[in-house]
Amino acid sequence: MVEQFVGHWTLVSSENFDEYMKAIGVGFATRQMGNMAKPNLVISVDDSGVITMKSETTFKTTEIKFKLNEEFEETTADGRKSMTTFTLDNGKLVQLQAWEGKTTTLEREIQDGKLTAKCIMDDVVAVRTYEKGA
Repeated sequence: MVEQFVGHWTLVSSENFDEYMKAIGVGFATRQMGNMAKPNLVISVDDSGVITMKSETTFKTTEIKFKLNEEFEETTADGRKSMTTFTLDNGKLVQLQAWEGKTTTLEREIQDGKLTAKCIMDDVVAVRTYEKGA
């Protein structure tokens, strides 16, 4: 089921991302860079079921490797250390990050050939849309 997410994706639109970054506690300077960055997302899966998700921008490249339903420690692009779990839920790749008593959810799904990432923190929702590259 994860196979539909595999590939190279390029950010084409981003709505409310600054408000989301504020909600999770990202500082002003990092938010400025986050708003300017147009990440390429590269998702792959190996034979043992390990999923690799790499986010590449001109500022920073981050990479995480994980298996579904297995919690791991993630250092996020903005430097938070979170305990993170990925699950598949009705075709959505759901990422739950927990740190310092807070939680945020990122729901990725494929719609009309595009990957949408819905970033949710309390009542703040950002939507980032990616198109598949060649």
